[in-house]
Amino acid sequence: MDRLPQELVIDILSRLPISTIMQSKSVNRAWRILIRNQVFVNMHFKRMVENDPSFILQIRDQPIQSQLYFGDFSSHPNDRNVTIITKKLTMLPLLTNFHLVSSCNGLLCLRGTHRSLGLICIYNPFTRDSIELPKLIAKGPSHQVGVLGFGLDATTNKYKVVEVSYKRIYRASPSHVVRPVNRLAPQIIAPSSIDSEVHILTVGNGSPTRRNLGSFPFHFMCQKSQVLVNAKLHWISYPRGSKAYLAIMSFDLGNEQFKEVPRPDCISSDRQFHELVVLRGCLSAVCFDYDNEELEIWVMKEYDVKESWVKEFSIGTYLPKILQPDERESLDSSMFYMPKTCMRVLCQLRSGGILLEYKIKALFVYDPHCRTFQNFQLTFEGNPRCFTLAVHVASLNWIDTFIEAP
Repeated sequence: MDRLPQELVIDILSRLPISTIMQSKSVNRAWRILIRNQVFVNMHFKRMVENDPSFILQIRDQPIQSQLYFGDFSSHPNDRNVTIITKKLTMLPLLTNFHLVSSCNGLLCLRGTHRSLGLICIYNPFTRDSIELPKLIAKGPSHQVGVLGFGLDATTNKYKVVEVSYKRIYRASPSHVVRPVNRLAPQIIAPSSIDSEVHILTVGNGSPTRRNLGSFPFHFMCQKSQVLVNAKLHWISYPRGSKAYLAIMSFDLGNEQFKEVPRPDCISSDRQFHELVVLRGCLSAVCFDYDNEELEIWVMKEYDVKESWVKEFSIGTYLPKILQPDERESLDSSMFYMPKTCMRVLCQLRSGGILLEYKIKALFVYDPHCRTFQNFQLTFEGNPRCFTLAVHVASLNWIDTFIEAP
């Protein structure tokens, strides 16, 4: 290898799995330097993006949520039922309890819970380097954590963490006083309004900087997946706190402005989209057709163009094999019900299949051509009943390369 041109060595190594590359650091000093070379890092990440994505999982039913697992299904055969053995990742000692927020360019955004409440950490589970970020806002009894977003501002090559928080405003007026049935019990003053505030934390070129962008008249719906398209974060929102009208709002990580994105025509009084997702780089909306009992996926083929919304997929109800009741259970078991919130769209695979999650307990793939389903059996340490999942593209992004002194 020493006699080969560096360009050829980079091309060869960039095709290897990330775990193999990390093991090769011990070969010699030249290889350790090469692995940190930004040209090599970018080439390897580009190849990883072309493959089916992997995923990061966090077990939900543990008293202390401080462990993540890595799973990759791109190398498994296309059988009807596939068992995926997840890999336990090395975690940071500073986060004893955390929530998996999102993934961007191979970096994870983690938010502390319980004793670590308010702490935010950016972590690469493969290079094992991290940065702890200052708390975005001083949490108080009147504050409610809303949504977090994490992404790269390509214009400055800086990462940004966006937090939308809600502050309850209490005003002493008769209409906002909840009078208890028991006269001896204290009266409760209900919040008269909720202010939404946006805080942003920029990571890059020195110490992280924190700013308050002010308030805005939208209330965002919490969603399980981060939706980052065209360097913009996206959420479903209730303008002015009303749930009668759902809007799609984007936040541009470059100019730090909110903008309403055109909605698909599927929206009606009896049909609302309940989830946004990214399918092959396109903004997509998921809604449930109650008349036909189908999950519909609408895709915006050309970003920010209303006429480009098309209904790409219609998926019938399905119960993953791992959750099917045995013969001793009644056929009218509640497990057979398929409400819209139980099935979550994760991503689209290179084969064209749609990766789905059911009740945060099972994964399966829907083949739109054959209209069939493929089960995935996840194997963990122990016997977890539910999990949090983030679609993840593993990378060799070294955090200290964009955290440099100005």
